[in-house]
Amino acid sequence: AVRSAPIDDSVDFAKSNNFSHQAVVGVLKSLHSREIVEISQKRIESWQLTDEGSRCRDHGSPEYLLKEILETFGETPKKVVIEKFNALLPSSILPVDQTEGKIPKSAGEKMLDIAVSQGMKHKIFKIRNDGDVFISLTKPDFHDDVREACRKISSGIPLESTKAYEVLKKRQLVYQSITTSYAVKKGPKYDSSEREVAVDLTRSMLQNRTWKNMEFKPYNLNAAGALQPTGSIHPLMRVKQEYREIFLEMGFTEMETSNYIESSFWNFDALFVPQNHPARDAQDTFFISDPKSSAPPVDTYLNKVKSVHESGEGCESTGYSYVWSGEEAKRNVLRTHTTAVTARILYQLAQNRDHQYGKFFSIDRVFRNEEMDKTHLCEFHQIEGVIIDKDLSLVHMMTVLKQFFQRIGIQKLRFKPAYNPYTEPSMEIFGYHEGHKNWIEVGNSGMFRPEMLRPMGFPSGSHAIAWGLSLERPTMIKYGLKNIHDLFGHKIDVSFCKRSPIYRV
Repeated sequence: AVRSAPIDDSVDFAKSNNFSHQAVVGVLKSLHSREIVEISQKRIESWQLTDEGSRCRDHGSPEYLLKEILETFGETPKKVVIEKFNALLPSSILPVDQTEGKIPKSAGEKMLDIAVSQGMKHKIFKIRNDGDVFISLTKPDFHDDVREACRKISSGIPLESTKAYEVLKKRQLVYQSITTSYAVKKGPKYDSSEREVAVDLTRSMLQNRTWKNMEFKPYNLNAAGALQPTGSIHPLMRVKQEYREIFLEMGFTEMETSNYIESSFWNFDALFVPQNHPARDAQDTFFISDPKSSAPPVDTYLNKVKSVHESGEGCESTGYSYVWSGEEAKRNVLRTHTTAVTARILYQLAQNRDHQYGKFFSIDRVFRNEEMDKTHLCEFHQIEGVIIDKDLSLVHMMTVLKQFFQRIGIQKLRFKPAYNPYTEPSMEIFGYHEGHKNWIEVGNSGMFRPEMLRPMGFPSGSHAIAWGLSLERPTMIKYGLKNIHDLFGHKIDVSFCKRSPIYRV
């Protein structure tokens, strides 16, 4: 066909020769790859009738059919109109309403709803409610423009304006169809006697020596090879390792965090969290039923914690003025924060009188009985950091946090005053999420209270600054994820692990 004249439209060519357009496109692309023909792609946009649009073309619009009924019978009760519609049209013409919990509507009821809705807009009908609903005609000279428009579209005649198409589209009478077509002309290697180009050198070609007279398709030695199935590291674990390396470069020592189950003593009491605090309720904490409790620490430390809770003894504090329960402190929980690990490390450090300072961190899982949404999970990772030394202040902590977040690419930070039972002063940390275009909380921070440090054995001149940060939320901010379930949990797309660009550069 190209030999005699270029092909302007591959769709028309396929129709006129009774070919499948998809098959024609396949041949054209094959010839184009060998430079036998040149092709140029073009998009053809057209409007097509839906099933409802075809019904309007054949029978008329619902409002026009209602007008004809009212012209014949005058003011008519709604029930009678429905009967007329049902008699006029087969029940298969319009879909009935199958919404769960609702009585299905007949084709006539559905038709009447559409007719009245459109007719009231154009003031064609009037409705009177007198025990029963009566419908009357107010505009007898009404012309069925909808049917006329549907006929034009069916015949390929363009409508007067884009707005006319949009009106029909809104009524679900038409839809826009986009077809890709190709214009074709001769290429630089066009030859009517073009031989078939071989792709592979086969055994038979070698045996028969036919390869000497054959033309082979050029090999693209720069093409990428097929991807082989391989294992990959979860994106969150990559970021965890990145954060771990940052802490190590900043001079921190990693804490051991293998205990997912902690006693309430280390998770709450050692941190000066009162036993009647809401965080210790089942609504916020997962309690373990077997084993239900753990052995308490040494009596000396246990009694000091008890005295601090009850009266604030040795800390210039009044405590919480309640009777502290040793049994409550034994209850096992899934740790709600890795600060329980920090408490153990600080207690061990305090027993060494000659070396009571250091910088420590941990990154591991914690568990909270929280309602899940796009930024919250019941199981997540917490980054825990603590510095214990003399004469530390809140300024030291803010400086360390800004240095850390700048290293992971989060430049915008805010600090908001907050309350924590075991830190004073306390601050919430917020990072700016470029995807959500707002600030989201990424952690809490503060200075450990004397009521926590003194019972452990630290002298009055020692101070500890500490913070707990989410691992998931900074990762979401850095890489533009809007939903935490896309990063962690059972809903994650496994292929995301392979194609994820999350790694340190």
